[in-house]
Amino acid sequence: MNIRETTAEDWPLIYPFFVSIVAGGETYAYPEGLTSDAARALWVPGPPTRTVAAMDGAHVLGSATMGPNRPGRGSHVATGSFMVDPGAQGRGVGRLLGSHVVDWARTAGFRGIQFNAVVETNTSAVRLWQSLGFLIVGTVPGAFRRSDGSYVGLHVMYLDLT
Repeated sequence: MNIRETTAEDWPLIYPFFVSIVAGGETYAYPEGLTSDAARALWVPGPPTRTVAAMDGAHVLGSATMGPNRPGRGSHVATGSFMVDPGAQGRGVGRLLGSHVVDWARTAGFRGIQFNAVVETNTSAVRLWQSLGFLIVGTVPGAFRRSDGSYVGLHVMYLDLT
């Protein structure tokens, strides 16, 4: 596996698992039914955001998007979002992407990385981020509506890079 910048040719390979994950209703608050163009605008917005693909040969196993968490006076803290093709889960793709984003943010001079909305019931993601040194700095109760209509909290997670 390797990680590289996404290309226009990657989007048709990313979009199917993007749609599947969003429709699953357990990890992302994106609206369902996004067209390919609307989804691409969210996932690959362009500078100052950077989007990468985890590749196994010509197969896209996952993708991450990263950039400043906020503009202006908040631009010294990075953020990131991650999706792994459900068919590639359990192969270390998420860890590879997460480590890549941490290394990128550190090299780019960010002082920290903040994830604004990690669904508390997404325990594999929470464990992964904690294993990479992220702390849960707070939880917004009931901020995420799951596909079954129940409400769960969203963790704010942070990694200090100073």
